[in-house]
Amino acid sequence: MSEVLNEEASKEMRERLAKRERLIAEGIEPYPAEVPVTHTISQVRETYEGKIEPGVELDDEVAVAGRIMLRRGSGKIAFTALQEGSGTRIQAIFQVGKNLAKESLDKYTADADLGDHLFVRGHVGTSRRGELSIFVHEWQIASKAIRPLPKTYKNEVGEDMSLSEETRVRLRHLDLITRPAARDMVRLRAGVVKSIRNNFDRRSYIELETPMLQTIHGGAAARPFMTHINAYDQDLYLRIATELHLKRAVVGGIDRVFEINRNFRNEGADSTHSPEFTALEAYESYGTYDTMAELTRNLVQQACLDTFGTTTVTLADGTEYDLGGEWKNLDLYTAVSEALGEEITVETTREHLDQLAEARGISVAPFWVSGKIVEALFEELCGDQLYEPTFVRDFPEDTSPLTRPHRTKPGLAEKWDLYVRGMELATAYSELADPVLQRERLVAQSLAAAGGDPEAMQLDEEFLEAMEQGFPPSGGMGMGIDRLLTAMTGLGIRETITFPFIKPAGR
Repeated sequence: MSEVLNEEASKEMRERLAKRERLIAEGIEPYPAEVPVTHTISQVRETYEGKIEPGVELDDEVAVAGRIMLRRGSGKIAFTALQEGSGTRIQAIFQVGKNLAKESLDKYTADADLGDHLFVRGHVGTSRRGELSIFVHEWQIASKAIRPLPKTYKNEVGEDMSLSEETRVRLRHLDLITRPAARDMVRLRAGVVKSIRNNFDRRSYIELETPMLQTIHGGAAARPFMTHINAYDQDLYLRIATELHLKRAVVGGIDRVFEINRNFRNEGADSTHSPEFTALEAYESYGTYDTMAELTRNLVQQACLDTFGTTTVTLADGTEYDLGGEWKNLDLYTAVSEALGEEITVETTREHLDQLAEARGISVAPFWVSGKIVEALFEELCGDQLYEPTFVRDFPEDTSPLTRPHRTKPGLAEKWDLYVRGMELATAYSELADPVLQRERLVAQSLAAAGGDPEAMQLDEEFLEAMEQGFPPSGGMGMGIDRLLTAMTGLGIRETITFPFIKPAGR
């Protein structure tokens, strides 16, 4: 954070603190409770942009507020760029004359600084160069900024930058102030989530909220975070998935249900993984994994249409990527067999799979089942090669404890993973409905956990009791919202999460 917390900044902070004290001593409130705004900057632009001849000052009066981003001028005139939260700016002109006394301009010059929030009232007009402006005749500091804005510098390709990538992530508020792309991402994310919710609403889905604090972790193969509730003197887990509670809702008669909420997994952090992330899960009674494939494709494509107006998106590197049309289907075992140059099936021995993995530098844990090795081979050899949107279908049954056995392929489960540009984006099942088989699967998971598998699920008796009440044939899907934004923009997950969890500075 050297761009912000350096000796020069500390000197300027002392000067700004002294201004604050002086304003208070003069009876001026540097942080008023309100200012009499009549318009947003955007409203002024929408109303007057391109409609006033150069050098004309109208009688129309407006009062706006924004952050001071640029200042120039001296003597009897000063020009200031004010920026509102959306990033929209307008020029405020302080010109000594019939509407502004010299003392007022001098006071502004002495009291205001870059980064301050400023209220101005004045007439709308244009400068001699034709720039839409407000000719100020009244002003007030709306909030005194003690910390200066970061200095601008040129990056390696000659672009004007204010913050390094690391600082942008750590100090997102500064990123949002200084970089339009950061503000665009916040709005894009909100638009995508809105599109998804509207899409589900049209399909008669009901949105639920399920517990984040859980006594038993389940619904996914992942390491949980642990915490402790003092009221009950009991250890708890932060949820790794919403699946088991949403399925209970389906048992209760909520035939179409979804949730968009935070999950927590105590795993690695990289360009596609975050320990805290936003996940979408949805379940539809009398659906299958084919139903959920069509749903997922439509959710993604409609989100693109609603936010970009097209399913052909432009990625961060300037290339275009097509998310439209039908998406490819690929059989998991077929893909692995082709990559290895030999046929691999559910009958392939664990010993041979171990040898294949070792030959390719894949470290196999002793508690891994055969299907886990096949999946690891796929990830190593195939996953990042899947550039176009692809449903990878029919996974090993021994790695899919919540999934229905495949109807025509013994040893496999009706599960797909969706890959986009080599990144896993979503997964879906034909859900397992047999409570007896589900109990056997979760008992096996508990044994795997006892045998050292940190990602194995625990046996959830309350979930099993709900299943025994009668769980209808259903399809279920899960998708990362953060990864969806990555797929649509080509940016890393730390950019698509507004406030990502990152390693503390200096660690």
